[in-house]
Amino acid sequence: MIICSRKCVFIAAVFALLCSPAPGQGNEAKELVLNPTFTSSGKEGLPAHWSVWVPVWEKAGCTAQSVSEGLLIEAPTSPYGVGGVVTKIRDIEGGQAYAIKATCRLQNVPAPYRSVLVRISWTDGKKLLHPAGMLIRGPILDGDLACFKDVLTAPKGADGAQLSLEVKWPQGGSVLWKQVSVRPTSAPLPRKVKVGTVYIRPRNSSPKNNLKLFCEQIDAAGRMGLDILCLGEAITIVGTGCSVKDCAEPIPGAATRELGDAARRNRIWVVAGLTERDGDTVYNTAVLLDRRGRIAGKYRKVHLPREEWKKGITPGDSYPVFKTDFGTVAIQICYDWFFPEAETIFALGGAEIIFAPTWGNTLPDEDGRVNGESVFRVRARDNGVYMVPSVYSGNSLVIDPMGKILASSEGKQGVFWAEIDLNAREALSWVGYWRAIGPRHRRPDTYAPLLEASQERD
Repeated sequence: MIICSRKCVFIAAVFALLCSPAPGQGNEAKELVLNPTFTSSGKEGLPAHWSVWVPVWEKAGCTAQSVSEGLLIEAPTSPYGVGGVVTKIRDIEGGQAYAIKATCRLQNVPAPYRSVLVRISWTDGKKLLHPAGMLIRGPILDGDLACFKDVLTAPKGADGAQLSLEVKWPQGGSVLWKQVSVRPTSAPLPRKVKVGTVYIRPRNSSPKNNLKLFCEQIDAAGRMGLDILCLGEAITIVGTGCSVKDCAEPIPGAATRELGDAARRNRIWVVAGLTERDGDTVYNTAVLLDRRGRIAGKYRKVHLPREEWKKGITPGDSYPVFKTDFGTVAIQICYDWFFPEAETIFALGGAEIIFAPTWGNTLPDEDGRVNGESVFRVRARDNGVYMVPSVYSGNSLVIDPMGKILASSEGKQGVFWAEIDLNAREALSWVGYWRAIGPRHRRPDTYAPLLEASQERD
């Protein structure tokens, strides 16, 4: 009961924080929604200044009606009904930031994140500046109450907007919209991070020399002022001729202490691939070290090629994400990149950057065949995340959520980096900001075949 009570208090506190006024948004900021509480009655029982939209196939449409508590949208005869309402926002200025908020009450909506949406579409005259607009973050739930809140900057050339409240596939449930708001506010601060990766492949070396070599890369990254650096896979084995049996050690252990010392003296986060011994079990593991050199997390490689399972390495079985002082990160290792499910799970868990210690490879495409570089770019694009592989074959890369290569080793050795802004939201040309769109459009109820044991295929 104590745990439940604390959880409820925490959820209520998060909800209150989310729905509180944004910085710079108070009573002095002008409300731009003409009827924000749906109070006055307009045509056909709808609130004034709001109009209803229905799908082309009207039999799949939701109903919308003004009620005493707000605006009710439901689809009593169609579980896959869609519909909503829209209002025009005037006096928008390009380059100005706006705080957007909406609250509603849900009844029997099984998948709120998929089914309840708030969207703003910027306009120049009557022209939409992007066909998909931008979804407002949310809903954050407190019981049956849901809140959306965001701060977005109007693009250059915008002089108006359309704010739409949308319901999609409520499965017999209903949505009672209570209040919306669009007000000028101060622009959100960028969340800039200097992200680095290493390209270096030791040869004729030893585990001790390898650690020294990779710590030198951490020192170089420190001099560059980086926030986080990704090293390669199994860094105490590569180029040494040593076996898993020779190099496996506990975590924490001697290797993490030496790497941790380098992380601490450079005040930098470090991702490093190691061979972990846990009792009688050996894993291919990557550790995350924080700026003080402490172990902040570890990931055990889930997908093992024959070269590893034949050596007796045991696979991991989970996909953790880790909070840092700049954002949420995840780690995968080498062969994991062959399986798209891994990155999807990390992204659904909140990862903004996925680091990938990788033996090989990120080679570019050749003879029309897709190779590692393209796969990493597609994984980034598929999930709206940054991908940062550190490899021994190909190029170590920093890739943005659109699949663009921001930094590449280009056949050279050393540390390569890019400054990124984790608060930036770049929209695809027709579908919108994919990190917000993709998870809402997933159909996990149809993915049961993915959970079935593999069968022989021709």
